[in-house]
Amino acid sequence: MRTEKTDYLIIGAGIIGLTLARQLLEKFPGKKVLLLEKEPDVARHGSGRNSGVLHSGFYYSADSLKARFTRDGNLTLKKYCRANGLALNECGKVVVARGADELPALYELERRGRANGVEVRLITERELAEIEPNARTFREALYSPTTATVDPAAVCARLKEQLLSAGAELLFGEGYASSAGGNAVRTDKGRLIQAGHIINAAGLYADQLARDFGFSKNYVIIPFKGIYLKYSGVPAPLKVNVYPVPNLKNPFLGVHYTVTVDGHVKLGPTAIPAFWRENYEGLDNFRAGELAQTAAYEALLFLTNAFGFRSLAWEEMRKYYKPFFVGLGRELVHRIDPAGFDEWTRPGIRAQLLNTRTLELVQDFVVEGDKNSTHILNAVSPAFTGSFPFTKWIIDTRLTDQHPAAPRQSPGAPPNRI
Repeated sequence: MRTEKTDYLIIGAGIIGLTLARQLLEKFPGKKVLLLEKEPDVARHGSGRNSGVLHSGFYYSADSLKARFTRDGNLTLKKYCRANGLALNECGKVVVARGADELPALYELERRGRANGVEVRLITERELAEIEPNARTFREALYSPTTATVDPAAVCARLKEQLLSAGAELLFGEGYASSAGGNAVRTDKGRLIQAGHIINAAGLYADQLARDFGFSKNYVIIPFKGIYLKYSGVPAPLKVNVYPVPNLKNPFLGVHYTVTVDGHVKLGPTAIPAFWRENYEGLDNFRAGELAQTAAYEALLFLTNAFGFRSLAWEEMRKYYKPFFVGLGRELVHRIDPAGFDEWTRPGIRAQLLNTRTLELVQDFVVEGDKNSTHILNAVSPAFTGSFPFTKWIIDTRLTDQHPAAPRQSPGAPPNRI
């Protein structure tokens, strides 16, 4: 068996693993950093399949990690893109109300934004018409000028180039197989890797990997499939991202319009419960054990109707019917050509953490670990936006001599939420 030693082993080369590696090399020069990735390149799952939106941070309550990391991450990633010559579309966002009943939630979003130190403001219908003439609202809307879009795959590719230049080792096409006790893991290629510290950034499989180390005892990842419809008509019907007022009780933002970094318009996404973790299309990556586990939890959520799962699942399945899907988007604009939305984009899977005790979807970041390993269990949207400050926080609070490893805690545990 081949044996390799490293100071830091990061499992997973998505945006979280990549930014962790970059900042570890900056903070601890001379230390060896190794990334283990089962795919042939970086960002093959959530990090390369997301919308590319750099959120501004007004959706989240001020006491959440999401609020802080999204606000700071928006600025950091914009700076990173400018410094590295990466495309950036600073198009902004409007959140529109479909009726009087949505105004209280719209005002709550404005209140949260101000509490989080985010630039947002309520605007009238007349002001909305000046910002995005095709957007439609009831009486008022919320304007976020700092929301932007990037090419997430390009960002991750540039990070990979910089890591290789800085001396990081990236093992592609080689996945985690099992814990080998202590600070060692076995790969599926028969390699034994001994590390000073192991960091689990495995995304869709983070909970399973964490259980091998004695963590994630009250959590399981439930996959949700996200697909967009791309508009092929000319000219593009919008120049600004247009979102509905979301249901603040769940982590999904509803069907909306995204203006991509190159000016194309997408409608979506879905949030369809998937049947296994990499259930992108057909029987790709089928695993019977995952199907059994996921189906069991989804059946339980359906029977108990936890967080309104029945209506959520029914509405999401209806989105496969294109007229219904496009109809949801028509509620947000004055004019749209339904026939122009003629291309389904590449599916993405949201690795959504479920608390198995309360049957609630966990809405904030969750990290567990000890002096030997750190496990990033919930890094859902907007984790791409917040990746730089989030991973810096992990390093500062868990991986430095000044901050000894904190005890395991779960969401809501005061005051050191990790």
